Amino acid sequence: MDIPIGIAGIGTYFPPTIETAAQLVEQTAIPEAVLREKMGIVQRHVAGDDDSVTAMATKAAEQALEQANIAPAQINLVISHGSEYKDHLVWNAAAKIQHNLGAINAYSFELYALCAGAPIALNVGRSMMQADPSLEYVLLAAGSRENDLVNLANQRSRFMFNFGAGGGAILLQRNSTHNQILTASAITDGSLSETVVLTREAANSDEAVIGELVGRLDVTDPDYMADRLGANSLENFTRVITEAVEKSGAPLSEVKFLGITHMKRSFYDLILQTIGLTPEQSVYLDHYGHVQSVDQALAIQLGLEQGKIHPGDLIVLAGAGTGYTWSAIAVRWGESA
Repeated sequence: MDIPIGIAGIGTYFPPTIETAAQLVEQTAIPEAVLREKMGIVQRHVAGDDDSVTAMATKAAEQALEQANIAPAQINLVISHGSEYKDHLVWNAAAKIQHNLGAINAYSFELYALCAGAPIALNVGRSMMQADPSLEYVLLAAGSRENDLVNLANQRSRFMFNFGAGGGAILLQRNSTHNQILTASAITDGSLSETVVLTREAANSDEAVIGELVGRLDVTDPDYMADRLGANSLENFTRVITEAVEKSGAPLSEVKFLGITHMKRSFYDLILQTIGLTPEQSVYLDHYGHVQSVDQALAIQLGLEQGKIHPGDLIVLAGAGTGYTWSAIAVRWGESA
């Protein structure tokens, strides 16, 4: 029997400090119009000293619990699917989030798929809850401040200039048909697995040391990455979105809303066009930037606030992260029949 798993609550948190496109011009040497209109960076949130990955994820989780009207002690499992650039290295951030919340009856672990993480975490949480009757509430939480790792003077990392900071959380409930999670799909192109790594590169330096656990994110082979993604990214996004929907027994034409990772405007528009949606059936995160696997929780919130998601709608959450993985999951919003 397929046990229904629903979304009981959603929360987000973003640091109060904001950096605008105008403020990024000098650091990036990119005109403000290009930053805003092509790269989709109207503004982004920047983490303060107290905005650790677990602190931001915790604040988002508190919102999700409040929305669902449940106590922390009712949570059975906490899964962190946020950034690996976290409070400490070689460390379980999920345990800290669990402790912060007071979820004393839960266990916790991390799941890491970079910016493809949210749909995969939703699918893992759903599958575990269907297999284990003791998992009544599972909390998925994520935080990211990976913009700290981007050298804005390094044009090789230009596609990461949209990174922002924040936290997101989604609370799952067993035996619930409210905002029911359906089916998922993912695909990885491992040939891109080492195209983005952490280096010791300093600004305007040609002496990068690949693979060190300090420094900045860098692109090891920009030409290969650009060519490979140019040839495959649209196809892979379309594939996982289509598969996630069709596995649920619905046609792609039934999808009413897409919540997707922030990216440059032209590619975002192309994806919508390819799957048969309009900008009125999605949200573009140009006032937040790309906040790793927080984007999908934020997209649902904004979609609801803007009246773009309605009861009964079939929606899809999609993401893609370096490695390179594309992921998507279908959700039936509101009460399922």
